Amino acid sequence: MDWLAALAVGAVLVAAATATGLLWQSRQGRAHAGSGERVRSAELGPVTFGDAATIVQFSTEFCAKCPATARLLHSIAGDAHGTRHVEIDLTRRADLARRFDVTQTPTTLLLDADGIVRARFSGAPHAHAVRAELDEILGRHHVGTQH
Repeated sequence: MDWLAALAVGAVLVAAATATGLLWQSRQGRAHAGSGERVRSAELGPVTFGDAATIVQFSTEFCAKCPATARLLHSIAGDAHGTRHVEIDLTRRADLARRFDVTQTPTTLLLDADGIVRARFSGAPHAHAVRAELDEILGRHHVGTQH
């Protein structure tokens, strides 16, 4: 292979890797449709769900973004009546990583009052996206959006 062909192959590989990275990054912190499955609090351990909604955060001991995410989600839950934030350490509960298909931490699930997964966030969630999804679950109109 001559140097020009090698340079072209290298450029294509760099472009493909960059595009893949940008696509992955664009999906981080955004809400994705929930699975619609029902989660019972007993599946997660000794936790109590909120009366109106529950924010379930999957974390690990070595996750750098998890403590800040926990503070954010706890604050959001505190601002929404009947909403509770629950943090699950997957270091101790690897079975839940398989059960909920968690491939990175933090991963966050938003559950409605019946424990139905209504939204999912991979990576550190954006506060406005969590609030918008929570408002949808709670039947509130989110500031800045029209329903």
